[in-house]
Amino acid sequence: MESWIQWARGPAFIFAFAFMVVGLLRHGVVTLWEMRRTMRRAGDKSLPYGPALKATFAWLFPLGKLRHRLLFTLTSILFHCAILVVPVFLAGHIALWMRGLGVSWPAIPNGVADVLTIVAVATAVALVVQRLAARATRALSHFQDYALPIVIAVPFASGLLLMHPAWNPFSFSATLFVHVMSANVVLVLMPITKLSHAVLMPSVQVVSEMGWRWPATAGSRVGAALGKEGEPV
Repeated sequence: MESWIQWARGPAFIFAFAFMVVGLLRHGVVTLWEMRRTMRRAGDKSLPYGPALKATFAWLFPLGKLRHRLLFTLTSILFHCAILVVPVFLAGHIALWMRGLGVSWPAIPNGVADVLTIVAVATAVALVVQRLAARATRALSHFQDYALPIVIAVPFASGLLLMHPAWNPFSFSATLFVHVMSANVVLVLMPITKLSHAVLMPSVQVVSEMGWRWPATAGSRVGAALGKEGEPV
């Protein structure tokens, strides 16, 4: 088992991390290229950058926009915050970066990490249950909408067991291997599934706002055509 763990923490992790970085960079380059091409070809370049950026940041915490799905929205926000904060700011992970590359940054307390880890697992399950329970959401959901939260929950659940051996009914080696390999799987899935929006959402939303507001009066004209003039786009 030790050799498998070393493989998972070595070549497998290097491949998964490189795949994630290159994949996300590709997304970013394509997005910037298309934005640049749109700017060059557009006849009217008077894009209202202020309102577009304001709408972008509003969608990062869309409580006001999704009042009819408040519980689902709160669950989703907590889920995203937990899965982004814990892997980056866990002291054990930072120690690995320090040992491998000599870089480090401030860590969150282990108690906070435990709470956020439990939040990540609980909200992952809650998101799946809420999708299944709501007919409208169920009709729009695909396989990855159900599978991804569960896949993400595995490295968090196994990591919690590693941090608390007294809670762990499995062997330390088996749990460590599952933790590392499931994390590698998440890294690989990041640029090729909806997980990419966790990193690229701000830029994607800017592109969306550009498309809706291009030219500057497009949104208001569409609203008027739909009989929704004066309402926020």
